[in-house]
Amino acid sequence: MLAHLDLAHQLSLRGLALTVLVTPKNLPLLAPLLSAHPSVQTLVLPFPPHPKLPPGVEHVRDVGNAGNVRVISALSALRLPLARWFASHPDPPVAIFSDFFLGWTQDLAAELGIPRIAFFSVAAFLPLVIDFCFRNVESVRSVSTDAVVELPDLPGAPSFREEHLPSIFRLYKESDPDWEIVKNSMFGNMASWVACSIRLITWKAVSRAPEAETGHGRVYSVGPLNLIGLDDVFSRGDPGTGAGPGGDVLGWLDGCPDGSVLYVCFGSQKLMSREQMEALASGLERSGARFVWVVKAATAQQAEEGYGAVPDGFEAREAMVAGKVVLAWPMEADQFVNARLLVEDMGVAVRACEGTHTVPDPEELGRAIAGSMREDLPERGRVQELRRKAVEAVEPSGGSSWRGLDEFVKELGRLQKQRT
Repeated sequence: MLAHLDLAHQLSLRGLALTVLVTPKNLPLLAPLLSAHPSVQTLVLPFPPHPKLPPGVEHVRDVGNAGNVRVISALSALRLPLARWFASHPDPPVAIFSDFFLGWTQDLAAELGIPRIAFFSVAAFLPLVIDFCFRNVESVRSVSTDAVVELPDLPGAPSFREEHLPSIFRLYKESDPDWEIVKNSMFGNMASWVACSIRLITWKAVSRAPEAETGHGRVYSVGPLNLIGLDDVFSRGDPGTGAGPGGDVLGWLDGCPDGSVLYVCFGSQKLMSREQMEALASGLERSGARFVWVVKAATAQQAEEGYGAVPDGFEAREAMVAGKVVLAWPMEADQFVNARLLVEDMGVAVRACEGTHTVPDPEELGRAIAGSMREDLPERGRVQELRRKAVEAVEPSGGSSWRGLDEFVKELGRLQKQRT
């Protein structure tokens, strides 16, 4: 959603009229966008109920990665009210822009005779992997546990162990109505126009571009969006969270040498076990590195089920910390694909551990963390070069992503002219 807000901000700056479909509990997330762009309209529709979602849930962060399929399935029920809104609108939109989890909007767009743009806030390589897996379910799943999955449709792509494929595919259950909606959504993405993040972050050896896979060539590189024109006028984020106990962390960071702080975060959905939390805490202490550790709090029930919290006394033994260096510990979703790309192909990240249930040895983890903070680490030089290229890509003076964003807006403008 944050990447969506970044893109909506850029499209508004370029003069496009936007209407954002949102459910009631997610409406506060739009506050910065609506404040910066009063012309942006909202269409607030109730979140459709689902028998396997707790009442009141409107966001995947409330249910974790395992609940994604139910949220996706529930949101597909918005198709009919959205179609009715289009039918009643005196000047309906000329295109639908939606996240890649909402591939059902492609069918709606086709019914309305307008294009749908699938937004991937990641590199274009991931949707190609997901599409291949869903189009070859039987052959991919027939691979034995000691073998690897080859991607022959993507010449030059790496092979993967089955357990390292994106979990949106690994968890797929044939004939389950919710999962069939997810599968069809993935197919809808490749039939849509595509907007994705920076082209630099993709597997170097892959010879076929995303344009060739879609068949229509409308693939736009528009990122990294968080580097484009974010200023005091538009500050994305969740206004409901507040500064919290880490509100003075930026002041602490200002006093730290550049590149000396480690950032530890496993996303808004992931909860670690008690054993993993204790091992990570011990490894961080042993490393001697400055760090900030962002922890998702477990509910009382989750604590009873074995999910962990920051060990007692840990905060009292450490300074308040925050940082920017990230080590790879892939667990689920697309993390294994991303880790392979960044660690092995691009050489800009360090693998610290892997596996959803793996409990690392604290001493080994501590050494890995300390090693990653060395100033002479080769990955540091490579990642700085990648950052330089990313900044160049969003330069208004001719950066590739800036041009991609402009081309995208011009194409939408042509659609508007055709209507009038």
